[in-house]
Amino acid sequence: MHFELNELLIDEIIFYMENQDGDFVLDIQELNIREDKPDLNDEARYISLPHWEPKDGYRLMEKFAAGLKNPVVRHELGEALNRNKGVFRAYRNVLDQYPETEKLWLNYKEQNMKNEVIAWYNALREEWGLEPLGSEPEDNLSLVLEDFNFKEDDKCCFIAENSIGELAGSINAEMHDSILHIKSIDVKPLYRGMGIGKALVAKLLEKADRQKLDVTIDLPAEADFFTRSLLLENFKPYSQRFIRKLNNN
Repeated sequence: MHFELNELLIDEIIFYMENQDGDFVLDIQELNIREDKPDLNDEARYISLPHWEPKDGYRLMEKFAAGLKNPVVRHELGEALNRNKGVFRAYRNVLDQYPETEKLWLNYKEQNMKNEVIAWYNALREEWGLEPLGSEPEDNLSLVLEDFNFKEDDKCCFIAENSIGELAGSINAEMHDSILHIKSIDVKPLYRGMGIGKALVAKLLEKADRQKLDVTIDLPAEADFFTRSLLLENFKPYSQRFIRKLNNN
């Protein structure tokens, strides 16, 4: 006896995984969740849900916070995780202050728990002699960027605004002959690590492509982490700039 997994059932399983007030099982005949096994003569009909405890939720929150590039939010979430008690509430309170990061967290949590369910289901399929299912991770960053509005502010400038119209980032460039030179990319500290800088570059490059312009950018040495993003946009190294300061700093 086996069953087919679908999105609705995955969501229901995840909901009861997090419910610590009972011991729930899946009735694979009726495809619903129960708190008991009414028919003890048919044990194969009832399957225990994937194991999930508060410590598993804590580890997931810890992993998410550690992976954030935004130093402000990462620090505040770290402080919440280091509390002696009330960790989960403190973590949620921090996220309440940062709606974009909160959406990123919810998508991250949903995808990770979905993967837990799929791994559990694949273990069952192995017992049944069936091929495993695959899992496709969602692009969480693209989901977060939906909350931002990108618009052209000047001939060579694009800005990103959050859902209430506050400035989140900008990119500025100037024209030299037929070359568009990027002068600055600025993302507010609160919104760093969400892909906004990459999105701003992409917007500017769309404009350059329409006008058939070459594009250049000087990248500070401490910003070499951005090199990979530029290479993905078909930038090529063009020159190197060295500087010697009198104070050697």
